Amino acid sequence: TFNIPITIMPASTFKNKVTITHIGTATAILDIDGITFLTDPFFSPAGTEFNGSAAILKVHEDPALKLDQLPHIDAILLSHENHPDNLDDLGRRLVDGRHVVTTNDGAKNLAPRPSVLGFSDWQERDVRIAGTTFHITATPCKHWPGHECVGFVLHTENFGVAADGRPNAIYFSGDTVYIEELAKIAEKYHITVAIMNCGKATFYEFTDEGKPGQPGDALQITMDGRQAAHLLKDLKADVLVPMHYESWDHFKQGGDGLAREFEEEGVLERVRWLKPGEAVEII
Repeated sequence: TFNIPITIMPASTFKNKVTITHIGTATAILDIDGITFLTDPFFSPAGTEFNGSAAILKVHEDPALKLDQLPHIDAILLSHENHPDNLDDLGRRLVDGRHVVTTNDGAKNLAPRPSVLGFSDWQERDVRIAGTTFHITATPCKHWPGHECVGFVLHTENFGVAADGRPNAIYFSGDTVYIEELAKIAEKYHITVAIMNCGKATFYEFTDEGKPGQPGDALQITMDGRQAAHLLKDLKADVLVPMHYESWDHFKQGGDGLAREFEEEGVLERVRWLKPGEAVEII
């Protein structure tokens, strides 16, 4: 187990209370002053296998919380619905009757369900959740070639503004590698908390186009530590919260490797580590 350093939190104009409870993979409860979001719902037990197009995927750890142990969930941030490690059969039980924001393809594939909204890259919408209006912006992802995937920026008037006048916001990356285009977020928002899916998920003998390749070819589809650190700097974000780096064989970088690269990139003191099943106060 890697050592968790003492985190020095930057001064912030963001006065809301944010806690995150990691459940497993990219699944976490994001609690903002009592309004609860769930990211990429996956609840299958250890040993469950999925026969994907690139390989047979197997999860090796149980979720830290089961469905009947969850608090009430107000909304779901679903980066994509077509990969089982981001939405499995158990997770699908949660998309009925609550707000879900996802890709356009995802909204079509989940229809007919109330309150499921599909987003294109950079599309913005106001969504009223638990009595609060959230301004939600979908951000681009570079994940499996040809598949839709989005991240999200959340802003509400309650978050206030940074000293330079930019509105405070929270960012959830979804599954993506580093892409320069995401730096545009910092032009409009001051990202207080950046939740990033890491793990260096990699499939071998596949080309950058997602097609079968030659021995030695490698297709990386989520960020490693250096990419996450680079994105953190681009976003000028206060805090980095990494997840999505355990439990699966196709995740090639665990917590130790992440921590080393964060330290080498000079961002380790801005990282808040999550503890499975425990509500960690981020800010």
